[in-house]
Order: sequence, then structure tokens, then C-alpha cells
Amino acid sequence: MNPAKRLRRPSEGGYARGDETRQRIIEAAIELFGEHGFEGASTRDIAALAGVNAPALQYYFENKEGVYRACVEALADDAMKTFGPAIEHAQQVLRENADTQALIDAFIRVQEAIADGAFAKASNPGRRMFFAREQAGHEPESATQILACRIREPLNRTSAALVARISGRPADDTVTLIRNFSLMGQLVIFHVAHRSTLSVLGWEDIDTEKVDLLKSVVREQTRTLLEEWARERDAERTAVVRSKSPGKG
Repeated sequence: MNPAKRLRRPSEGGYARGDETRQRIIEAAIELFGEHGFEGASTRDIAALAGVNAPALQYYFENKEGVYRACVEALADDAMKTFGPAIEHAQQVLRENADTQALIDAFIRVQEAIADGAFAKASNPGRRMFFAREQAGHEPESATQILACRIREPLNRTSAALVARISGRPADDTVTLIRNFSLMGQLVIFHVAHRSTLSVLGWEDIDTEKVDLLKSVVREQTRTLLEEWARERDAERTAVVRSKSPGKG
């Protein structure tokens, strides 16, 4: 997939209009790519939904692949605005060798920031389906590469480091990775499996009050698990110290 074409800057004060048109195309493309997939969404339909003529897409992005890449980049930018600060905070906590409670708090902050970003877009099924299609492996590989580099790798690396420090296991240990992935998935599943969530819980929608309830329940069980793993870590360390103490046996 070719890189997205840079926005051509209009002269004489046309910057804002150019940015607005480009953003309108991206929003329309996200909706149609989400609904129909990369292959099913046509540039003609994207242009029509954005309220521009078809040549405008070529002007700003060269081709459909350029439009798709621009969508992924825009979604990555949007995501990092939401949970980037939580990741930075977690990295600082790790650098400072903070105590267990600070590590747990940092993990929960990252977990909830991701949920906030996901549920903030819950009213936009196009965005939800865009990510769902990418996760299912049905879309261009470049999308996965961009999201992995910009979002998933720093996110997973940081959250796994927190779980590792809390549990006393290496960050690349298989158990650590499974624990981290499952903890992060607790809130995300309610967004990804949107229809099932509404059906099982008997809800018509997921409003702010319901999001707060989901976060509260998941926060409690996440803290319980992390505190238990910390106790296991301390117990193992105590056992090792006792086994090496003079006069053992």
C-alpha cells in the first residue's frame, strides 16, 4: 500500500478549507470502509458521502489505498490523544520503581483510558466495524502495521511491564502476556461485542452511566487479581529468602 498523499495546501487562506475537506473525506471513508470493507467501499461512494467530487480524493490521497491509510493514521492519532497520557504516566511509574499500589493504579488508568476511547466512539458503528474488520484480518496489512507500530506495541509493552512488575514474572513470560491480554480485554469486549452486550444485559444502549458501571465492576476485579498476584510474588520471594537462610533444615 502506498503512503497517503500529503495534503496540497491551497494558497491565499485556503488552509482551513483544505483541512476540512480532507477530514470530511476521511470520516466518510471510515464509515464506508467499516460498513463494506476496503474492497466493497468505492471511491465514488466515499466522495458522494463526503459531499465532494470524485477527483477530490485523487487530489488529496492519490487513490483508495491512500484514503485507507489516511483513515488508519487519523484513527491512531485519535486513539493516542485518549490514552497516550495514561501510557506516559505508566512508563514514569515504572521508571521510578513505584510501589505495588501505584503500579496497580497505573495499570487501571491505562485500562480505563482505552475503554473511554472505545466507548466514546460507540455511537459510530462505522469506526467500530473498521477496527473489527482490521482485527479479523480482512483488510490491507498496512493497517495492522500502522496500528501495531503506533498503538499496540507501546500499549502492550507498557501494560505487560506493569503486570510483570506486580506479579514478579518477566515481561515476556507467556503467563504475563496472557494475564495482560485478558485484563485489557475485559472492557474492550463490551465495545467490540456491542450487540451481544446489549442483548445479555438487556440494555438499549451504552450511555455514560452504563459505561461508568462497566468500568467500576471491571476496576474492582482487575484490582483484586493484581493484588492477588502481588501477594503470590511476595510469598514466593519470602520462601526463597527462607530457603537460603543459615540453619535451614
